[in-house]
Amino acid sequence: MALLGQRPASRTTPAAAPSAAAPPVAGRPPGKAAGLALAVLGVAVAWGVHRLVPGVPMLTAAVVLGIVAAHLPGRAHAFVRGPGKAGLTFAGKRLMRVGVVLLGLKLSLDDVLGLGWASVAMVLCVVAVTFFGTWWLGRRMGLRGDQPLLIATGYSICGASAIGAVSEVSESDERDTATSVALVTLCGTLAIAVLPLLQHPLGLSDAEFGRWVGASVHDVGQVVATAQTAGAGALGDAVLVKLMRVALLAPLVAAVALSVRARRRARTADPRATASTKRPPLVPLFVVGFLAMVALRTTGWLSGGAIDLAETSQELLLAAALFGLGSAVDLPSLTRTGGRVAALGLISWVVIAGISYVGVLLTY
Repeated sequence: MALLGQRPASRTTPAAAPSAAAPPVAGRPPGKAAGLALAVLGVAVAWGVHRLVPGVPMLTAAVVLGIVAAHLPGRAHAFVRGPGKAGLTFAGKRLMRVGVVLLGLKLSLDDVLGLGWASVAMVLCVVAVTFFGTWWLGRRMGLRGDQPLLIATGYSICGASAIGAVSEVSESDERDTATSVALVTLCGTLAIAVLPLLQHPLGLSDAEFGRWVGASVHDVGQVVATAQTAGAGALGDAVLVKLMRVALLAPLVAAVALSVRARRRARTADPRATASTKRPPLVPLFVVGFLAMVALRTTGWLSGGAIDLAETSQELLLAAALFGLGSAVDLPSLTRTGGRVAALGLISWVVIAGISYVGVLLTY
């Protein structure tokens, strides 16, 4: 077949001429539509699982289903790792950004201030200790790449959503991102079953339990699933405290972006570095969108219907993104470093639960 814009080859062209056929059209990676269709199917199945078992958050189910899809035998495995990879990667990165932006509509500054400055200080302390402690310990344990940073982010802020946001600006390896998502999802899922059993042995009232859950459990959906066991009052407090942690996602991502920018500036100072090195933005656009959504929610201009629609859209987008991230998990390679990764996750889980428990007792 002749290239576009060229005349057809004459009949005397040697038989080897067809090797000059035009390559696939640029900008249309093969399998992107199919990979996105698989992500949509995964979201539908995750929604069905949540409807059948309300205790399993849809986002958690989406991650697990993505991992399962990546390890099915035969053609399914070949599709996920081959032609469908482009669409699944698109879901894990681009749809994650849009979902994080809409996550800002869950948070109002009035709600945060209504909890009191003591609670704000408690949340800041919990996030700071968990983040820097996990990051430091992960590096001391010799975890590969950006795993210490991503695991610290997921445990301290808001689970898989925070990992996806930070991995965007840190340009983390897809395997590091997928491993971190799998770990934080596993521990968050275990919290749904374990934390309600500890409420009465620890002497927590329903309100205290709600705040403890909000300060210590990773994903918003997991917080809801855990706190609702103690009633509507506990659920309300849990969500507010959790959203205060979500609000810290913006400054954290901006700080990581600054760090990446500083490292690149140091590299470009090397005369061997190319002058065309692309610099990341000081504040990523999706973080600006997140803050804008927080400000919009604070104004009170949005109707209840608009907020509900945005919340549904956000959950669907994040579910598709987490399915895509789950599909990048490679369990055989994970098992080679799984002991150290699991140990870090367990230690970080105990740390955030313990600090949050003490913080709730001191501030409520």
